[in-house]
Amino acid sequence: MLNNHTVDALRGLRLTAMAEAYLRQMQDPTLQGLSFEERFGLLVDHEVTSRYNQRLGKLIREAKFKVQATPEEVDHRPARGLDSALIRHLTSGQWIAAHHNLVVTGPTGGGKTYLSCALETAACRLGFSVRYYRVSRLFQDITLSKADGSYSRLAAKLAKTDLLILDDWGLASISTSDGRELLDILDDRTSLKSTCIASQLPVEMWHSQFADPTVADAILDRLVHSSYKVNLQGESMRKLKSPLLENEESAI
Repeated sequence: MLNNHTVDALRGLRLTAMAEAYLRQMQDPTLQGLSFEERFGLLVDHEVTSRYNQRLGKLIREAKFKVQATPEEVDHRPARGLDSALIRHLTSGQWIAAHHNLVVTGPTGGGKTYLSCALETAACRLGFSVRYYRVSRLFQDITLSKADGSYSRLAAKLAKTDLLILDDWGLASISTSDGRELLDILDDRTSLKSTCIASQLPVEMWHSQFADPTVADAILDRLVHSSYKVNLQGESMRKLKSPLLENEESAI
């Protein structure tokens, strides 16, 4: 009876994981020989782990990554041109805490999106809020939010997100109106939050993608000078991982 009261009290305090762990302790004779401090420590650890996992799951869902990727799975083959020390630093999240930016460039299929999402998974593990966007989809959401009156909420959410990922940067020319929208978003984040840009175009070609050169100057000034840079090299990762290629190699 006392056990039931304790379980109900824990659940009432929203310590659900601790309540479930307490019930399992009562049913596991191997734990009866532990001291009170040891058993209580196990309960607290279980609650902390459960809350961390719930928080992490929420952050990853809200990030809306294009691909599920982890830093442990990043391919560090020398041909890709990755600086392992830099990747370890980026995985630590210190650049996000310092409000720096990240620019990932490389050829089509080179793994820019995967690397970006892997680093952003690492950011979620550290408790940072993240949001992934393809640039074209961001402009679509801005247009729709202005039409339905929700733009202020979208702008506020983008402004407070710790790390904003903008993928497929420079895939299409950016009009004057879209450039100004982008400038507003980045201006709210400058020196306060971090932005990751993934692009198949080298940085020196970005300026020409904007219809308004003045807007281009302002945007690149906010992004490039305070950014870490990763330039991926080598063949397309899609090609290297293609089942057709594996079959051809096995037939040789």
